[in-house]
Amino acid sequence: MSSPRIFSTLGADFSAYAGNDLVIRSPRDGEVIAQLKAQTPADAEAAIAGAQQAFLAWREVPAPVRGELVRVLGEVLREHRDELGALVTQEAGKILSEGLGEVQEMIDICDFAVGLSRQLHGLTIASERPGHRMMETWHPLGVVGVITAFNFPVAVWAWNAALALVCGNAVVWKPSEKTPVTALAVQALFAKAVARFSAQRPNLVPSQLCGLLIGGADLGETLSRSAAVPLVSATGSVRMGRKVATVVAERLGRSLLELGGNNAMIVAPSADLNLALRAITFSAVGTAGQRCTSLRRLFVHSSIHDQVVAQIKRIYASVKVGDPLQGDTLVGPLIDQAAFDAMQAALSQARAQGGEVTGGERVDVMGQQSWYVRPAVVTMPGQTAIMHHETFAPILYIVKYDELGEAIAMNNAVPQGLSSAIFTNDMREAELFVSAVGSDCGLANVNIGTSGAEIGGAFGGEKETGGGRESGSDAWKNYMRRATNTINYSKTLPLAQGVKFDID
Repeated sequence: MSSPRIFSTLGADFSAYAGNDLVIRSPRDGEVIAQLKAQTPADAEAAIAGAQQAFLAWREVPAPVRGELVRVLGEVLREHRDELGALVTQEAGKILSEGLGEVQEMIDICDFAVGLSRQLHGLTIASERPGHRMMETWHPLGVVGVITAFNFPVAVWAWNAALALVCGNAVVWKPSEKTPVTALAVQALFAKAVARFSAQRPNLVPSQLCGLLIGGADLGETLSRSAAVPLVSATGSVRMGRKVATVVAERLGRSLLELGGNNAMIVAPSADLNLALRAITFSAVGTAGQRCTSLRRLFVHSSIHDQVVAQIKRIYASVKVGDPLQGDTLVGPLIDQAAFDAMQAALSQARAQGGEVTGGERVDVMGQQSWYVRPAVVTMPGQTAIMHHETFAPILYIVKYDELGEAIAMNNAVPQGLSSAIFTNDMREAELFVSAVGSDCGLANVNIGTSGAEIGGAFGGEKETGGGRESGSDAWKNYMRRATNTINYSKTLPLAQGVKFDID
């Protein structure tokens, strides 16, 4: 097993996971960076049982004190931002600024959760009965299972874990089998935070509060089937999400799903094109098109269509595809050959459906074990079948439109409903787009791109995106159970709705 210096500086311990079940290659150059053994469903059951015991103790710790642990975790992440960000780049392939940005997102959600730990409030509700008070209270839920995808190997765990911990829950994390090394590093940093916290507040953090499971889909299935896991938060493909949702629903548990995105942008005649072109480029080629919020469909008004297409092609020709550790690289590698093959298959279908493809070819950057591609621009005669499918690669389909209603209809016509955007300086168009008859997505933006959401707002989408909401706003309620309490401080017992039931 390779152990580059960066791993050791983060304190990740591979000894307990040494084996040959998972061979982890960096998409940057194909180098083997770790060889790990896969844990078993029995290991998962043991982790769940340990987390359940941890939950029983942690729920009694006051929420602001729980927030203090998350504050310390944020401090530790700040100290190791550069190393962890570089490791994200090494294992997931995203460019270094995006790797660092992902760790910053972890830090930001810790800050958000610390403030939240003093605001887990309910409501006081007027009662129709005299001498009575109704109120709503929120309580810790239990063990939260977190299943994450390769493209955001650490931030999505933080979205869930930071909120789950301040809400009084324990966490069991099953990362993607493509990116377990970053998970081991995060686990080491969490242990460092616990040690620092415990030096000031001993005996408050139970062991196994945050568990980690390294392995394949059988571990996620164990989390999904366990009645001791009241909430499973899963990020990944629609196919995976359907399996998780079905299994969890069979036992009447909760699932929080962040699944496919097939995101669109409308460029209206009044748009600031310089602004729009910057947004299009980052949204479409950032993370090599491997974000759930990546821009995949672009609807451009017919009056400016040819101009916009020409400018996009010019920009794409100049975008540097290369080593993600180099500061001037904008597009790193695809995660693996399967992603490359899926991209080529989609481009073949687009050609067959009348599309004209520019780009999309493989680029030799770091040898034959890595999969770099030139981002593809595909002008389409209309929104054809291939555009209803999400391909996790830098493919941008462009279709012209004449009326805004036509563009909104195309935006909404696909099975997914995560992110969307419009570039316009027409107030009526902007307001229509974000109204009830506009975009049907969970994220609807005006004059910004489809990707790069802030942690302060709830993140998630509709339809095949799964309906989940994570991160900001009131997403914390997913991680708690609600109780409605009625307190009678009178000396009588009136019933609601005027019901009479008197006994001698």
